[in-house]
Amino acid sequence: MSRSRVDDALPELEAFARAARARRPDSGTWCEAWTVRDIVAHQTGTAEELARVLAAHMAGTPVETRGFHREAPYRAMSDSELWSAFLARCEQLVETAAAAAGDLSPETEVTWTGRTVTPAFFAEHMREELVLHRWDLTGDDSTAVRALNESWITEHSVTTVGVPLLARGFSGLELGPDGRVEGRLRVPGTDDVLVTADAVGTSIGFATPEGPATVESDAATRLLLLWGRRPADPSRWHSDAGPETLRRVRALLSGY
Repeated sequence: MSRSRVDDALPELEAFARAARARRPDSGTWCEAWTVRDIVAHQTGTAEELARVLAAHMAGTPVETRGFHREAPYRAMSDSELWSAFLARCEQLVETAAAAAGDLSPETEVTWTGRTVTPAFFAEHMREELVLHRWDLTGDDSTAVRALNESWITEHSVTTVGVPLLARGFSGLELGPDGRVEGRLRVPGTDDVLVTADAVGTSIGFATPEGPATVESDAATRLLLLWGRRPADPSRWHSDAGPETLRRVRALLSGY
C-alpha cells in the first residue's frame, strides 16, 4: 500500500510521527506513567488490535478485544524494530479498513470492547489515538490544539467511545445508593456534553445547553477533559459550579 493512501486514511499520522521522532524514546510525556516509547508501543498495539478485530469479523470468526497486554511484544522490541512495527500495523489497519468499506454495509455491527461499533469506527478511532497521544507528546502546541478543536473528535469520543471513558472514574467515586454526579461541559455555540453517574451506572451524551455549565471551555480543552487530561493553561476553562461539584465531575472524567 502506498504511503499516500495511508496518509489519506490516517491524516494525523505524519504529525504524530514527527512529534515522536523528534524526542528521545525515554522522554517523559503528559501521560504521566508513559514515556515516548510507551506511547509508540501503545499505538502499535492499538493499530494491530483494531485491524485484528475487524478482519476477524469480515472472516466470519469474531474475536474478543484483547486488553493492553497486547502491547507486551512491542515493548520487548528495540526502538528501531518498534518504529517499523508501528508503521506496518498502521498500514495493515488501513488495508483492513479499506477492505471492510468494500465488503460490509456501513451499518454493520462489529463487537469492540464489549459494545458494537460500525466499520468506520476502526480507522477513525486510530485517528483519535494519534491526535490524543500526540498531545501527550507535545502538550498544547498549535497543531495539537487545532486537531483537538475539530468537531469529529468530540463526536467520536461521545458517541462511539462513550461510557468506557467514565468507567475508571466511576469505580473510584463510591457514590452509595443515593449519590449522583452530573456535569455539563459547554463550548459556546455547540451542544453540551452531559455526563452523569449514580448507583445504577454512568451515561454520556450531547444535550441542548440549558442552565449553568459545570465547565465552559474551548472545544480542545473539553476533549482533553473527557479523556482525563488537562490543558497546560488552566485559564482555558471556567467554572462557577463550586469546588465539591467540580472535584466530583473531574474525578469522574479520569480517562482510561
